[in-house]
Amino acid sequence: MHIEPGIVDGAKIALSYATAAGALGYAAKETFADLRATNIASYALRAAIATLGVFVFFEIMPHFPVGVSEVHFILGSTLFLILGAAPAAFGLAAGLLIQGAFFAPIDLPQYFINLTTLLVPLFAMQALASKVIAPGTAYVDLSYGQALALSTAYQGGVVAWVAFWAFYGQGFGAETLASVFTFGAAYMLVVAIEPLADLAILAGAKGLRALERSGLVSPRLYSAA
Repeated sequence: MHIEPGIVDGAKIALSYATAAGALGYAAKETFADLRATNIASYALRAAIATLGVFVFFEIMPHFPVGVSEVHFILGSTLFLILGAAPAAFGLAAGLLIQGAFFAPIDLPQYFINLTTLLVPLFAMQALASKVIAPGTAYVDLSYGQALALSTAYQGGVVAWVAFWAFYGQGFGAETLASVFTFGAAYMLVVAIEPLADLAILAGAKGLRALERSGLVSPRLYSAA
């Protein structure tokens, strides 16, 4: 999901500062809500797990350049379901920064572009979850259809933001259109696989009820709200 260097440059990058500020402001709101529901130790542990997970997803799991960006198995819906929205947001932001600072410095100028691309779909998925998951359903009891809806919303949001940045930076030329289409088509592989990963991880969590009071997972994972 990284926008390739040079796709958006010059003064146009300034827009990403505003979009990222909005996303980070909402993340702060969700963090305060999480702290009210849990405690700072639980939040810190889940944020650290999310950061480690994002680093693994970005640097160790398969990823390859396609069109205007790169295809990654981000597993954003997995992070959300297991750890909660606020720790997932922290992990995405921190993992992206670690990757740029230590492994891909060329991506640092696009940090706020990529941060927007990751966080806004996360919060959109959170809003969708409140619509497609009944209040009395714990996340370990999700169906494939519900997991697919969340994963599709997240990955679709990532693709939409990548397309926006590409068209914003390069216009609607034939080459840009082809690159965006190629990237979007490749990302359908992620949409197909991620719900299966969600269900597999949720099934594993279902057999580990000792985690319920450990502070290592979101309270909603086991307890209906």
